[in-house]
Amino acid sequence: MSATPSPVDLSVLAQELLGRARTEHAGRSGHTLPHPVDGLRQTVIALRAGAELAEHESPGSASLQVLRGRVRLVAGDESTELSAHQVGPIPDRRHSLHADEESVVLLSVALPQRAPVAD
Repeated sequence: MSATPSPVDLSVLAQELLGRARTEHAGRSGHTLPHPVDGLRQTVIALRAGAELAEHESPGSASLQVLRGRVRLVAGDESTELSAHQVGPIPDRRHSLHADEESVVLLSVALPQRAPVAD
């Protein structure tokens, strides 16, 4: 039986990831949280001001919570601004993420259920 992961202090993790993002060429840094919950993946992503995650496919059912800063989700002609303490859905199509200021976000993705393993 495996041990339950310890609680994660998001404030401490955010500060650590921002420190890395400031020195990374791409201006971002991330960490996927250890999770005992099947069907859920959560990743904390730090972006320095002006950094972006270039256009990419939707991960499926997902939401983005801004822990600090201000970001824009852009999908085609639509743009949604999210600020600290706001949460919003990820568009179910190609999109990008832009940091209007130094930001940290929590990406939560619902993963498809795995098929049971046959004996």
